[in-house]
Amino acid sequence: MTGEIVKMFLLILPEIFLVVLAAINLGLDLVWRDARCRKLGWLTAAGLLIAIVLSLIFTYPGEEAQLIWGGMLRVDWVSFVFRLVFLAGALVTVLQAMESPALCDRGEFYTLLLISTLGMILMASSADLVMLYLAIETTAIPLYLMAGFRINDQKSVEAGIKYFLYGAMTSAVMLYGFSLLFGFTGSTELYTIAEIIRGGGNSLALLMLALLMVLVGFGFKISIAPFHFWAPDVYEGAPTPVAGFLSTASKAAGFVVLMRILFTVFSDITPVWTLLLTVLSIASMLVGNLLALVQKNIKRLLAYSSIAQAGYILIGVAANSAPGTSGATYYLIAYLATNLAAFGIISIINRTVGSDELARYAGLSRRSPGLALGLLAAMLSLGGIPPFAGFIAKLLVLGAAIQANLLVLAVAGVLNSVLGLYYYLMVLKVVYMHRSEEEDKPLPVQFSRKMALGLCIAAILAMGVFFNPLLGWTAKAGSVFVLLGY
Repeated sequence: MTGEIVKMFLLILPEIFLVVLAAINLGLDLVWRDARCRKLGWLTAAGLLIAIVLSLIFTYPGEEAQLIWGGMLRVDWVSFVFRLVFLAGALVTVLQAMESPALCDRGEFYTLLLISTLGMILMASSADLVMLYLAIETTAIPLYLMAGFRINDQKSVEAGIKYFLYGAMTSAVMLYGFSLLFGFTGSTELYTIAEIIRGGGNSLALLMLALLMVLVGFGFKISIAPFHFWAPDVYEGAPTPVAGFLSTASKAAGFVVLMRILFTVFSDITPVWTLLLTVLSIASMLVGNLLALVQKNIKRLLAYSSIAQAGYILIGVAANSAPGTSGATYYLIAYLATNLAAFGIISIINRTVGSDELARYAGLSRRSPGLALGLLAAMLSLGGIPPFAGFIAKLLVLGAAIQANLLVLAVAGVLNSVLGLYYYLMVLKVVYMHRSEEEDKPLPVQFSRKMALGLCIAAILAMGVFFNPLLGWTAKAGSVFVLLGY
C-alpha cells in the first residue's frame, strides 16, 4: 500500500516540483534586490530543466495506460509527450523574458508562468471533467494576467481585458457542455461517460449540442475561425515573450484536450465532428492567410498566421486516424519551436527599435546576419519549406487527410500553404532586400536570448532532418488518441 502511494506521488513529481519552484520564486523575490532579473530567471530556467529530467525519469509511460488519483489523471504517452512540450515551451519563454525589463524584475511573472504550465500539464493528463475544468482555469487565469502585465501600456492592459472577457465567456459555454455530458450520463469520468454513451439510449440532439459547446470553448483556446477575433489584439498588446507562449504552449494544450475528448466522449458521432472540423479547418486557413496578407505589424501578421496554422493542425484531427493524430502532435511540437523562435527575434528587435512595424525590419540582414538567418528559418518553417520542421509537419497532416479520403481538405491545405508562403516571403524580402539608414547600428543580443534562439533553431532543423526519433514518440501518442474510442 505504501509502495503504491509512493508510486502515485512519483508520477506527479514534476507537477509537485513546479508548485515548490513557484513558491520559492515568490520568497526569493522578496530577498533578492540586485540583478534579480537574471537571478530569478536562471533559477526558474534551471528548475524547469530539472522538471524535464524528472519527467523523463519518473513519468515515462509503460505499455498500459494508468488511471491515478481516483481516476482523475491518466498516465500515458499523450500526457508524457505533452508534459515535455509544455516544460520546454516554458523554459524557452523564461530565457526570452529574462532580458525584458517589464517582466523579469517581478517574481510574480515567473510564478504565473509556472502555474500556467502546471495547468497545461494537468489538462493533458485529465481523465475527469472536474479535473479538466480546474486545469483549464489554472492555465487560463495566469495567462490573462500575463497578457496585461505591462500596466503602463494601454495596449497590454487592453489585451489582458479582452482575453479575460472572451475567455470567461467561452469557458462558460464549454462548462455548460460539460454539464450536459454529466446530466445524461451521471458521471464526470471521461471513460465512464464514453462507455455509457456507447451503450446507447442517449439523446442524439443533446449529444450534438454538448459537442457544439465543447467546440466553442476549445475553438477559442486554439484560436480557430470563427473564434479567432481575440488573437490579433491580444498578441499585439501582450509582452512579446507572453505572446509567443500564448501562441504555442496554450494552443497545444487546447488541441490535446480537444483530441482526447473527441476520440473518447464523442466517438459515436465521429462523422458529425469530422465534418465540423473539416469546415472549421478550411475557414481558419482562409481567414488566417487572407488577413495576414495585408498586415503591416509583424505581431499581428503572426497572430493571423497562428489562426491559419491551427487550421493545418485540424487537418490531422479531422482525418480521424492514428497517422492524423500523430501528425497533429508532431505539428504542434514543430510549431512550438518555430513560433517561439519568431517571437524571440521580434522581442530582441522591439527592445532596440521600439516598434513591431514590419518596415523597421529593413536592413536586418546587415545589422544582424544571425537574427536574419534565424528569422529565415522560422518563416520558411511556417511556410512548410524543407529542410525545416514545418515541411515534415505539413507532409504528415496532409498525408493523413489523403489516406482518410478527405481530398477536399488536403487540396485546401496545399493551396493555403502556397498562399501563406507569400506573406512569409514578404517578411524575408523586407529583411534581406530593403535598405535602412540604421544598417550600421548593431543589434545587441543577450546570452539568455541567444540560448533560447539556439535551442529553437536547432529543434527546427533537427525536426526537419532527423525526424524519426521524435516521430516514434508522436506515433505512440497519436495511437493513444485513436484507441480511446474503442
